Amino acid sequence: MSPVPYSSLSDRVVFTFRSLIYSNYFEQYRVGNWWSFVMGAGENTVDIKVDRLPGEAKEILKSLASEWEDVLDVNELQVIQLKGAMTNQVYQIKWPTKTVSRKVLARIYGEGVEVFFDRDDEIRTFEFMSKHGQGPRLLGRFPNGRIEEFIHARTLSASDLHDPEISALIASKMKEFNDLDMPGPKNVRLWDRLRNWLGAAKSLALPEEAKAFCLDTIEEDISTLEKELSGAHQRIGFCHNDLQYGNIMIDEVTNSITIIDYEYASYNAVAFDIANHFCEMAADYHTETPHILDFSKYPGLEDRQRFVRIYLSSSGDEPSDTEVEQLLQDVEKFTLASHLVWGLWGIISEHVNEIDFDYMEYARQRFQQYWLRKPELLGSVRASSDSVADGNCAT
Repeated sequence: MSPVPYSSLSDRVVFTFRSLIYSNYFEQYRVGNWWSFVMGAGENTVDIKVDRLPGEAKEILKSLASEWEDVLDVNELQVIQLKGAMTNQVYQIKWPTKTVSRKVLARIYGEGVEVFFDRDDEIRTFEFMSKHGQGPRLLGRFPNGRIEEFIHARTLSASDLHDPEISALIASKMKEFNDLDMPGPKNVRLWDRLRNWLGAAKSLALPEEAKAFCLDTIEEDISTLEKELSGAHQRIGFCHNDLQYGNIMIDEVTNSITIIDYEYASYNAVAFDIANHFCEMAADYHTETPHILDFSKYPGLEDRQRFVRIYLSSSGDEPSDTEVEQLLQDVEKFTLASHLVWGLWGIISEHVNEIDFDYMEYARQRFQQYWLRKPELLGSVRASSDSVADGNCAT
C-alpha cells in the first residue's frame, strides 16, 4: 500500500463510503478477505443469469471453452455466484462436457477498498503467483475483473489451524511464500500502512471514539514499535499479512497447501506474518457472532515453538535454539503491530462499511489486547499515558 497524504486519504474515504452504497459489485462481506468464498456448490451458491457477467468476460470464457474438446457447447455456460466473497463478486462458471464438467472462476472487482490496499499491486501479485505456481492460474483479464483457475481444494476452518499436522503444513508453506522473490522494491510497508490507516481512522472517528481508542497516542506507539522491531537481525520476506484460515486451502488428496487472496501482501518482517497468523487463531468468522475473538485459543509456547522450528527448518537447514528463540521473541512483539493494524481497520470499516459486522467491537478487542500485552512485551518501554498504562483505553 503506497503512502497517501492524510488530506487526500480523507477525501478518498468519503468517496469509498459512497461507492459502497451505490456499487453493484460490492458484496456484503468483510473488506479484506476474512470470510473466504467456498469452492463448491450447495447452500453457499446462487444460480444467476449469464447476463450478470460483463461482455468482455463472456468473450474470454467462450474463447477458453472453445479450446477444450470435451465441452459440448461453449454457449451453454452455467453461472453460479459463490457466497462469502469479500471485496469482489466471485462466480463459478461451468460447461457440460462428455465426462466431468469444466469449471473456472470469474472474479469481478469490488469498489470502495482503495483506503486499504492498491488494486494494481494486488493484480501484479496475483499474476506473479500465478506464473510461479503459488495460487490459481490466471486464465484471462477484463477491465473490471479476471478469470481464474478453479482450485479443487477445501478452504480451512477455524479449528484446522489448531491441528498439528495442518499447522506444520502451513508453517512450511508460509516459509516458501516468504522466500518468494517478488519483483519491485523490497521495502517494509508495515509502518507506512499503519500511519496511513491511523490518519484515516482519525478523520472518520467520532470524538468519543477517538478518545476511547486513544488515537492521539497511537502515532507515538507506531514509532516505538518501528524502532523496537526494525533491527538488522529481522528476516524480511514477501509476506501475506492476512493469513487467516479462510485464505488457506488444502488438497486433502495430496496434503498440499495453497495460499490465496493477496490484497495485503507486501514485503515485511516474516515475524509479523507468523504473529498475525497466531492472532487469527482467536477468530472464528463462521459463527453467529463472527466479531467475537477468543484469545484463550492463541497458541501456547510449545505450539509456537513447534511452528517456528518447522518454519525455519523447512528450507533444509536445522535452526539453532538461539535462532528459534529470537524469532519467537520477535513474533510475540509483532503481535502488537497485528493488533494495531486490524484495530485501525475495524475503526475505519465501521464508518465506510454497511456490512452486518460489529467492526467497532472487533476493533475494541484488538486494541484491548494491544494495551494488555504492551507492557509485558516491550519491557522498559512505558505506555503513552497513565490511562493507557492502566488499560482504560478501548475497554
